[in-house]
Amino acid sequence: MDQEINSRILVCVPAFNEAKNIADIVSRSQKYADEVLVYDDGSTDDTQQIAMSVGATVIRSPENKGYGVAIRSLFHAAKQKGVDIMVTLDSDGQHNPDQIPPLIETLKQGFDIVIGSRFLRSDDKDKVPKFRSFGIKTITKLTQAASYRDITDSQSGFRAYNKNALSKINLYEDGMAVSTEILLRAGEKKLLVAEVPITINYDTKDTSTHNPITHGIGVLYSVFQFISLRHPLAFYGLPGIALLGFAAYFIKHALNLFSETGYVSTNLILVSVGIAVVGVVLLATAAILYTLIALLKGRINNL
Repeated sequence: MDQEINSRILVCVPAFNEAKNIADIVSRSQKYADEVLVYDDGSTDDTQQIAMSVGATVIRSPENKGYGVAIRSLFHAAKQKGVDIMVTLDSDGQHNPDQIPPLIETLKQGFDIVIGSRFLRSDDKDKVPKFRSFGIKTITKLTQAASYRDITDSQSGFRAYNKNALSKINLYEDGMAVSTEILLRAGEKKLLVAEVPITINYDTKDTSTHNPITHGIGVLYSVFQFISLRHPLAFYGLPGIALLGFAAYFIKHALNLFSETGYVSTNLILVSVGIAVVGVVLLATAAILYTLIALLKGRINNL
């Protein structure tokens, strides 16, 4: 079903020390929004004052808390304001606010989330630096395994959400892994996701303070954590069974060696016992988590 014709649109911009870019981003975004909301994540420059001077509403954090906290706060604000559509884009000048309309138009075709992807057109894809492209594609592959298999750009911050998505997605990540968390939780809620092509401006100075290795590890941890809690029997149980199988193999080998030569291989016995203990712990963890999650779901469903 299409969105209402008079949808209220909120453009949200997380910003940290973006005094040189924020006025242009806000001014250009205002053409497509009823309100532009800037989250100033503890900037030490004039980001807040400049954003307000060009008509943006500003949420100011007294200290830098991270991208995830900024996005969580913007989600909360959008819910509180009761908007029909929320658009998020970065404040460093890499996203083009004039590409907001395609996201909104696609969202109105019945999707819950629309992502601006830099990998849908060959011209846009070629503009992405190779080290960025490798990292983004690696993280996207991990995200695909746990959510949407057709997503091409899981790390894009240029997105549009409808009211249904805003109401169903609750976020907990503080860091850059929040982009992946959104897709994981959207997949769990069976929200409809689409992508539209966007062009990224890489001529701007990279203001990111996030180490790409730390970012990748954070996203990897987020994906594993999500899978382990949603599918504990598979995540812990299957490796537990496999380890017990290895333990049985080693103990059988030790018994055969003893029956044939009379030699007691303490090394094989210790290895088999150690592997068996780990396998039992994993199986117990799977059973406990599965039971707890089932109980929690039952209580939630009965509320």
